[in-house]
Amino acid sequence: MATQTKRALITGITGQDGSYLAEYLLSQGYEVHGIVRRVALEDPSNRLVRLSSILEKLHLHSASLESFPSLYRVISEVRPDELYHLAAQSFVSYSFEDSFSTFSTNIDGTHSLLECVRDLVPECRMYFAGSSEMFGHAAEVPQSETTRFYPRSPYGISKVTGFHMSRNYRESYNLFIASGIMFNHESPRRGFEFVTRKITSHAARIRHGARIKLPLGNLDAKRDWGFAGDYVKAMHQMLQQDQPDDFVIATGQTHSVREFCQLAFEEVGLNYEDHVVVDPRFYRPAEVHVLMGDSTKAREKLGWKAEVTFPDLVRMMVQHDLEHFSRK
Repeated sequence: MATQTKRALITGITGQDGSYLAEYLLSQGYEVHGIVRRVALEDPSNRLVRLSSILEKLHLHSASLESFPSLYRVISEVRPDELYHLAAQSFVSYSFEDSFSTFSTNIDGTHSLLECVRDLVPECRMYFAGSSEMFGHAAEVPQSETTRFYPRSPYGISKVTGFHMSRNYRESYNLFIASGIMFNHESPRRGFEFVTRKITSHAARIRHGARIKLPLGNLDAKRDWGFAGDYVKAMHQMLQQDQPDDFVIATGQTHSVREFCQLAFEEVGLNYEDHVVVDPRFYRPAEVHVLMGDSTKAREKLGWKAEVTFPDLVRMMVQHDLEHFSRK
């Protein structure tokens, strides 16, 4: 007897992680559904650009994390076997500017999804996207699944809340809900507002002759940076386990923003010190200085490890942006 095709539903499918995950699940034989805002369906050339190569293979549904009825309708129609909750207001700097919308999207949206799963598809396996920002001002380095949370931004606070809600639904209603505490993961599909893409895009533009400076905040902030394409595989592996659990996903190495700048500008034959200016406006109100993950548990239980190295990640992003801006 032929096995039934698994059906996956992804929130945030238009983002960096969502697009890589959709591609990966299609390669694994899944029927892939995604939740998008209606405006994305009306303007696919701009808002669905990360999905352009696989768009015809996807099933997209209009809904919003701010609308429980719309989520309920989509989940009742799709009846997914696996649900990957990636959608969030994820730009940390913006969360300081508008904490209300960050909490509304990230906390209320997660709560709505959990209720939909509990009521409609309790057999569905659900993934919640946590973040290293949950650790914030961590008391230990590196951070593991047992490290105490000390978030330093509204975004981090919202993710801690979503993590605890997910665990509570798992334990209270016997649902299969796994959370991935993802450390920073980047790619050529990263939004231009994020510091890594800001660096690589500026390096490429300056290499192509743009007379601009690159304003940045704390150059000595250190992060654990990996490749998003590697990290989405861990999300999938979490939902294939016998029991739901929570996992830190990280490279276990840390690099400063300064190092990222140095590598990016060296890739285009320039010295970052000639082009980067420190601008106090880009410092966070509450700074997080060092985040580095211990993914021993994921390595031992999931068999997962990061494949793309930090230098290769920077090189990949710069080369993409060089090509991107050569077409402008």
